Amino acid sequence: MKVVILAGGYGSRLSEYTEVIPKPMVRIGNIPIIIHIMKHYASYGHKEFFLALGYKSELIKDYFLNLNRYNSDLTIDYENDEIKIHNKKNFDWKVTLVETGLKSMTGGRLKRIKKYVKDETFLMTYGDGVSDINLDYLYNYHRKQNKLVTVTIVRPVSRFGEINLVEDKISSFVEKPSSSKGWINGGFFVIEPEFLDYIKNDSTILEKEPLEKVAKEGNLIAYKHNSFWQCMDTKRDKEMLESLWNKKRKFS
Repeated sequence: MKVVILAGGYGSRLSEYTEVIPKPMVRIGNIPIIIHIMKHYASYGHKEFFLALGYKSELIKDYFLNLNRYNSDLTIDYENDEIKIHNKKNFDWKVTLVETGLKSMTGGRLKRIKKYVKDETFLMTYGDGVSDINLDYLYNYHRKQNKLVTVTIVRPVSRFGEINLVEDKISSFVEKPSSSKGWINGGFFVIEPEFLDYIKNDSTILEKEPLEKVAKEGNLIAYKHNSFWQCMDTKRDKEMLESLWNKKRKFS
């Protein structure tokens, strides 16, 4: 299946790093977090990616244009103008890098991907969160529920978008309340293409009007994930993920 990753935001709460590089390129264990995310999807056979770019998109494009070189040893023969790649990592991925606007909101970025996903069910997540979620279980759950959108919900001690449930049916979707006591939006969505019609334009915030509306209509369903999940919203989050990686925690 096609995988959309929102990777265009400013990442202002991680400004220690994002003043120089875009948030998805911040490294965990010397690997950009977006690569950890993509490896997880690829491990379930989902290898066609569409990255919705904005802030410092040129750095993400440069990385993917040189992905094999960045992950291998190189011999550069200046005299003969040749480059030899050693220990080449074989990424059997197809990656489409989509300019979705510098100031677009999350909904606007997703809307701009419409011409690529066309009329297919697709997967979507953010470019700053890792998990050990079983993507097969997630997709099968979505198929059984027959709704427009399935969102993975998690329960960390946090301060993000809160989900209210009635027998697994989402009755409301409130993004980043002042305090969070229950389930929150963990990303890792399964989306039917018809949902994109709920997004008006670049200024639409995905987590507000579109998801609020499908929730009220009964077309947004929750997939509970009780195992590992962690976003990288702050420097503290980044350091925690780095610590987990150093302790041999795998994110894919």
